[in-house]
Amino acid sequence: MKKLLTLSTIVVVVLTAAIVSSNKPTNFHSIEGTWELESFHNYDEGQITSTQPKAEGYRQVKMYYNGHVMWTRYVPEEPNGRFGYGSYRITENQLIETLEYGDAEMMQALDTIRVFTFDLELQDNSYSQINLDEEGNKTFSENYKRID
Repeated sequence: MKKLLTLSTIVVVVLTAAIVSSNKPTNFHSIEGTWELESFHNYDEGQITSTQPKAEGYRQVKMYYNGHVMWTRYVPEEPNGRFGYGSYRITENQLIETLEYGDAEMMQALDTIRVFTFDLELQDNSYSQINLDEEGNKTFSENYKRID
């Protein structure tokens, strides 16, 4: 009887572990962390046509944690800075940010658009968020490096 009980327990544990592990979503990549803008790309017909580094003194940082995004931008000519806060999610090749709050200029922009969808090219220590036109063509990207 003891052997049967032990064998039954092992079978239940193995089956439970198999069911739990098969229900987990595939973790294909993560954008969680802190990132700093490095450069911009312009595209034509899907190809990068030019790269511009960020301007001297310009700093933009984005932080992604637990489904929330926060960004801040400093431009020397705009001493009050810019910022925004909201939620995000990623798919295999998209970054979707839904902004909820920001500086006065951002709040005005949020009256017309709150959800920003980008093509996403994500590596371990860098990523690009790529804007698409109405026809789905790449037009412009912001390119970030991980700083945390």
